[in-house]
Order: sequence, then C-alpha cells, then structure tokens
Amino acid sequence: MLVPHKVCFRMSMLLVVFSLPMFAGSSQERNVGSQTSSNTDAHKVSSRLLFEITLHGFLLWASLGLLMPLGVLIIRMSKGEACGRRLKTYVRAHAILQMLSVLLATAGAIMSIKNFGNLFNNHHQRIGLVLYGIIWLQALIGFLRPVRGSKGRSPWFFSHWTLGTTVSLLGVINIYSGLLAYSKKTSRSIRLWVILFTVEVSFISFFYLLQDKLEYIQKQGVILGNERSRPIDQTASHGVKQESFIESG
Repeated sequence: MLVPHKVCFRMSMLLVVFSLPMFAGSSQERNVGSQTSSNTDAHKVSSRLLFEITLHGFLLWASLGLLMPLGVLIIRMSKGEACGRRLKTYVRAHAILQMLSVLLATAGAIMSIKNFGNLFNNHHQRIGLVLYGIIWLQALIGFLRPVRGSKGRSPWFFSHWTLGTTVSLLGVINIYSGLLAYSKKTSRSIRLWVILFTVEVSFISFFYLLQDKLEYIQKQGVILGNERSRPIDQTASHGVKQESFIESG
C-alpha cells in the first residue's frame, strides 16, 4: 500500500502516538451458562476461558500487529521499481502476508463470536467489529486492482491506501485495548506485553519513515561525492592546459 510522502510521515507519527498505552480499557464478557456448585468445575471453566482469550489475542496480534505491518513495509520497498522480477516478488510477498493476516483475523473473529458474549458495549468490541468489516473490504479491493496506467488506477489507489491506513491505526489501538481487557478479566499484569508491543510499533514506524529517506540519503552521498571531485578535476584539467600552452610556446 503506497502512500504519499507527507501523509506517510503523519501516519507514522500517529502510529507512534497511538502506540502509547493510554486508551480507555474495555472488558470482554462471556456467557458461561448455568453456574456450577463445584469449585473444581468453576476452575475448569476459568482455565478454558483464559486459554480462549489468550488465543484470541495471539491471533489478532499476529494478524494486525505483525503480518499486516510487514506487508506494508514490503510494498513500500517496491517504491521506485518500475517493472521486472523484483517488483513482482514484492507484490506477491505483500499479497501473501496480507491474506494470511486476513485469515488469522477471521479466525479470531469466529472465536470471539463463538466463545464470548459480545454485547458491543465497549471500545474493544466495537473497534473489532469495524476492523473485521474493513479487513475483508480491503482484501476485496486488493483483488480488484486495476493495471498501472489505467483510468481507474488513481481512485483504486486512494481507496486502497485509505483503508490500509485505517486498518493499521485501528489495529494498533485495538491490540492495546485488548491487552487492557485481558488484564481486567484475568487480573494479570500486562506491563511486559505493553512494553514489547510498544517497542515493536516504534521500530516499524521508524523503519517505515526511514524508507522514505533512504533514496534521499543515497542521492546526497552521490551529490557530495561529485562536489568533492569537481575542484580536483578542474585543477587537473587547468594544469594540463597550462602544460600544453607552455609546450606549444
């Protein structure tokens, strides 16, 4: 998903800002059926619920927190590639990672519908519902990609980039709200996971920004090298002219 330079900068900055764990938390609720009178049965239900919540969180992190950002970075690396094998490799890798991301997110959504009592009365569940819809819409638009240079390429590009940006931002936000929901549900500390995910998001944002600057830095090196070589070349050529003039005289 290619983005303009200025918008890319703003998006990356937003990613870093949104990566700060300062969102209002939400809790996931589940209908576990009739209450049991046995403490052992209650413990079994609690353990099962804990496993389901953990697996749900892992699937959504792998989808929206890892594979999808990697797909974005890979397609950004194709910038400047007009055609050829390298461009096809970038596009295929991007498509594969994004489809895997869609499948994992779908699996997480099915788990949520099947195992959790979703009342959609908190931010985490509402954002998740919006995300599931946008992810599949984005996948459909990706399959309908027009050929470069065609009339419909520009509106397709804008819609594909807009949806991709929306998914990236909402995905990061919802992973943090999911961690807070997990902490409230299980009373377990999430400090380590918040730190690790923040480091990951910050690194991805930095690398995303760096890709815009790599070509500029390389060009600056070439220009600087040319500027340093010019005075020497001019002096040498001037010296040759003087020697030729003396010999002819």
